Amino acid sequence: MRQIKLNADHLSYAEGESLGNNARSAMSSLHKPAVYVVDDDVGVLGSLRFLLETDGFEVRTFRSGAALLSAGPPTDVDCLVIDYKMPDMNGLDLVTLLRGNNISAPVILITGYPDENIAVRAATAGVGHVLLKPLLEDSLARHIKSAIDEALPAAAINQAPTSVNLRK
Repeated sequence: MRQIKLNADHLSYAEGESLGNNARSAMSSLHKPAVYVVDDDVGVLGSLRFLLETDGFEVRTFRSGAALLSAGPPTDVDCLVIDYKMPDMNGLDLVTLLRGNNISAPVILITGYPDENIAVRAATAGVGHVLLKPLLEDSLARHIKSAIDEALPAAAINQAPTSVNLRK
């Protein structure tokens, strides 16, 4: 008797059994959303990595905006979590550079230094979510999922064919 166990992290089967077509397609449909986290605080990076990986995300961390940019264009990312206050450039400057390079993944700006205009500046830069540190544990994963879901319809529209040929 073959046993297949499916959860958010993996698909497994009893030893000696081959995966059937249904199991293969279930495995290929599993996708861990890729989240890049940019923060100059190593402790924050470690904590957010643990938190997000526990919530089922594939996480890559960067200690600065320059480190993210030098790694090459983040074309495989589903969402970026970027700290606002960093030494080499602030998070909104990084977002502006990413948008200038046609990186349209949703961005969540995190900050421990809120001011009254940050939400307006973030919206102007194309950031849909601004969260305050250190209160991220309860809301960050939810905001990431929401940002990814909000971006999916826009991505589908941008990839829609511009013309359709109908054949009889």
